[in-house]
Amino acid sequence: MKITRATVPTRKGDSATFSGDVFVDMAHTDGAGLVAAVVHFTPGARTAWHTHALGQTLFVTEGVGRVQREGGEIEEIRAGDTVFFEPGENHWHGAAPDRFMAHIAIVKTPEFGAGTEWGRLVTDEEYSTENSH
Repeated sequence: MKITRATVPTRKGDSATFSGDVFVDMAHTDGAGLVAAVVHFTPGARTAWHTHALGQTLFVTEGVGRVQREGGEIEEIRAGDTVFFEPGENHWHGAAPDRFMAHIAIVKTPEFGAGTEWGRLVTDEEYSTENSH
């Protein structure tokens, strides 16, 4: 058995890439570029639009959230759900307006270049329930 102690403190999500209060705990990094983080979103908090060079997997651990890919409908996600975004797929994810949500975000970073490309913040209008189903 091997226990790896957490040495990186919880960090607050940067206001350039997140709207609302978001808290990130690194769960795993390795020399091969695999990164996993536990991300906690307060009600209404969300990421900015972004892409991942090699895709991204989310595993929802608690609460209720929302995800959207560019050009698609807003989808509700709940604890136990898994979401996969294709490489280069522009998307955002976050908590429902009245619920907390936490997920494990898993990405593989490319050997060269940026693994995540951040875009603009998701507007309140884009996030609104009128656009969800």
